[in-house]
This record gives sequence, structure tokens and C-alpha cells, in this order.
Amino acid sequence: MNTLVVRPTRVRTAGVRQQILLTAQQRLMILMLLFMAAFFLVSVRLVYFALFDTGSGRGNGSAAFVPARADIVDRHGVPLARTIDGYSIRVVPSKLLNNKQYLADELVKIFPDTPREEFLAKLGGPRPTYIRRRALPDQVAAVNAIGDVGFDFPREKERLYPQLSLAAHVLGFTDAAGHGVTGVEAAYDGRLIDKATRGDPLALSIDARVQGVLESELGSAVANLEAIGGAGIILDVHTGEVLAMTSLPTYNPNKLRGEDPSARRNAVTYNLYELGSTFKPLTVAAAIDAGSVTSMARRYDATAPLAIAGFRIRDSHPSNRWLNVPETLIHSSNIVTARIADELGREKMEAMFRSLDFDGRPGIDLKDRAFPLWPKDWGRLTTMTTGYGHGIAVTPLHLASAYAALVNGGIYRPATVTKLGNQAPPEGRRVFKAATSARMRQLLRLIVSDGTGKQADAPGFRVGGKTAAPKSRASAAIAAARSSRPLPPPSRWTIRAM
Repeated sequence: MNTLVVRPTRVRTAGVRQQILLTAQQRLMILMLLFMAAFFLVSVRLVYFALFDTGSGRGNGSAAFVPARADIVDRHGVPLARTIDGYSIRVVPSKLLNNKQYLADELVKIFPDTPREEFLAKLGGPRPTYIRRRALPDQVAAVNAIGDVGFDFPREKERLYPQLSLAAHVLGFTDAAGHGVTGVEAAYDGRLIDKATRGDPLALSIDARVQGVLESELGSAVANLEAIGGAGIILDVHTGEVLAMTSLPTYNPNKLRGEDPSARRNAVTYNLYELGSTFKPLTVAAAIDAGSVTSMARRYDATAPLAIAGFRIRDSHPSNRWLNVPETLIHSSNIVTARIADELGREKMEAMFRSLDFDGRPGIDLKDRAFPLWPKDWGRLTTMTTGYGHGIAVTPLHLASAYAALVNGGIYRPATVTKLGNQAPPEGRRVFKAATSARMRQLLRLIVSDGTGKQADAPGFRVGGKTAAPKSRASAAIAAARSSRPLPPPSRWTIRAM
């Protein structure tokens, strides 16, 4: 006999059902509160790291956002150099499956600028070697399409110059290991790779817009004159900041392969020239300072060539008359300048040149700087010829810095390619009296308005400067001081040397 026990269906009253629903709601509320508390703790932690833990953040958590090498930007933040993850193509000869002759033929199709023999040597080498660094994405895809496992494509840090050849001689370039070789890349290599500073871009004094205009105008002048090269600089005379600097011929730091190595030399800081008549205002300023020239009305004999030590000093455009000081600069008289230098004397002439650092490398925060050719014998003839720019060879930057002191009130400051920002400019040192500087601004203006520099006169500007024909066969050198306000006093003068 079997006994069947049946449990009757439990009947839930309305009160029981309400109790169950209330319990479920409480549990859901507890879970929600726990989730909100966790979210709040994570948020607080992130805010703390962002605001207060800056020291450890750069070295650890935020390291992924810090570039391997700091960016370089112009004074307005325009990017001039950046580090990105680039493509490379490498071959491991021991893993190659296809015939090397076939692979070389395929690589030549992708890289027609490389000889087939070079590819064969790399494909048959004993060790892995690079087929191409800084490869373009389509080149990587083409090599990958060959379908050989002996090729690999490592991603490497690559220095990119987005403005191409703009300011190439200022920026310089890096080597395969990522270290600076020339220009700012070399001069500030430590700052650019330092973990503590590489997260912040290095701001240069260069203005990309001004740099572009200078390169365009200088390029046109070189082409029109059929010159072998040119050099130009725009300098803020009150701070020493370089707003633009260029050297022609130039190069593209993104594509160093196949470029002429001589084009990488910065003519502004490294090439030496006997800068000729641009020295005449410096000689006159030194004579005014020393008191040997006390009146602009005093006249000097320029009726015939000046005989000295078996040589004759002549004027390229003889006036054949007596000239006063303004006329000497307006007509660019070698004869009168030599007489003024002779009266000034060797000691004071040499002291003036030394005060302008003409006896040392140009003052600028770059490594590519040349040492001037200083006269070995400071006899009477040397004193006279250096007065009009012969017998001593300096860089265009030497001259630009000297003219800055000549027109800014008499204070010499070394040039810089980094932006000063809110920092005060260097104190500098006095090399000319303020009154002499004011007089020289007037004389430089006369040279442009009435003398050999008339072609430099520009409507809307008070342009002053001095023309010259350097002894070297590079492009002619011009040092010009520009102001948008009447003279004196100076406003924002700029030196332009080309």
C-alpha cells in the first residue's frame, strides 16, 4: 500500500509579497550605494593624481603621454619638430624563404632610389639589417605584400619636421639614435630628452611667419642675382631674440639621404666674410665715442686715392671732393673712413672690435659657430683697412649683433634662439654711448633715404642701413635697422642681414 503525500500550495498573502518586494529593493539599493562609493573613490583618486601627484605622475602613470623627445615650437606654438612612432623595414636574412634575386627586383620597384646591388648585399648579409628607416605606410604595405617572413616592420621613434625645410639650419636634425647633431637639436639635446622637461615643448624665439617671408625673399634674391648662396637674419635688437634665420642653399631634415652635406652648414653663424662697407658705421661710431669726430660738419679730403705703405686706398664711386661725416657714409667713401680710423688709432679700433666680440665666436646658444679671422699684424695699414671692413673676417651674426648694439642705445647682448617670454632680456654691456647710438640711427637713415641704400627704402617704415660688397663671392651683405616710428628715439628696431 502506497501512501501519497501532497503538499498543498502555499498561499502568500498580500503582506508577505510586500515584504519580499521590500527586501529586494533594499538589496538593490545597497548594491547601488556600493557602486557609487567605488566610483567616487576612483574619481577622487584620479583627481588627486592630476592635481597633486605631478612628480610621480610623469615618471609612472602618465609616462605614456610624455614624448621620448620634447617637441620644438615657434614663439606662437607652431610645431617645428615632433617625435612620432614611425615605420621601419628590416630584413632577417636567415628567415628569408624566397630567392634573393627575386626579392631584390621587387624591392627596387618599391625603392627606385636605391641600387639593386645594395639590396642584394643586405639580403645576403649575416645579420639583420634595415632596408629603409622612416618608410612610408604605402612602402611598408608593398614590402609586406611580397609575402616573405624574412621581413619585419618594427615601429621606432621618428623625429618629424612638419614644416619641412623651414628654419632647417636653426632646428638642425637628430641621428639614428635620437640625439641632436646640429642646430637647436644639438644645443638643447639634454633638455629635449630629460624626463623632467621633455613633456613641455621647447619654445624658440623664431616666428614661423617671419621665417617664411625671410626665406622667400632671400631665395628670390639669390635666384635673381644667380648667387651661389645667401644668408639672412632678423634680430630683435632690444632682447637679442632671433625672429628668423636662414641659410641658402637649404635642406629638408626629414630627408637627409642624398642631400649635399655642405648645405647643412649655417652660413649665418659659421661662414666667414670680409663684410666690407658695413663696418664703416662701426668705425664712425667708435670715433664719435672716442671724441676724434666731434662735428658732423668736419670735412675730410677725398679728392684723390690715399697712399699708405705702398698701397692706394680708393673709392669705388669717387666723389673727388672733401666730404663730411654724413656724406662719407652716404657715398660709402673708403678714403675718408680710412682717415677716420687712422685718427682713431689702433688701440681704440681694436678695443671697439673686441667689445663687440669680433675676436671670438658669435654669441648665440648654438654649437655651430666659427672663430673669426683676426688680423695678426695690427699696423697702421690694418687699422685703416679694417675701418672699412677688409683685413678682418667675421660671420653675418657678428655683424647683426654689432648693429643691434649700434642702434638700440649702445648695449651689446648675445643673440638667442629661445623665446624669452616674460623673462627680462640679458643685462648686456655698454659698448657705445647712448648719444652716439642716437646719432648713428640718424646717419643710417640718411644712407637709405639719400645714399647707396635707396632700394631698401620701404613706404611706412623708417629704414636705416648700410650696403656693402663683401670680399668673398657669397651674396652681398646688408645690415638694416627698421623702425615703424620716427627717429629718435628708437622703437622696435630689427636688424636684417642678408
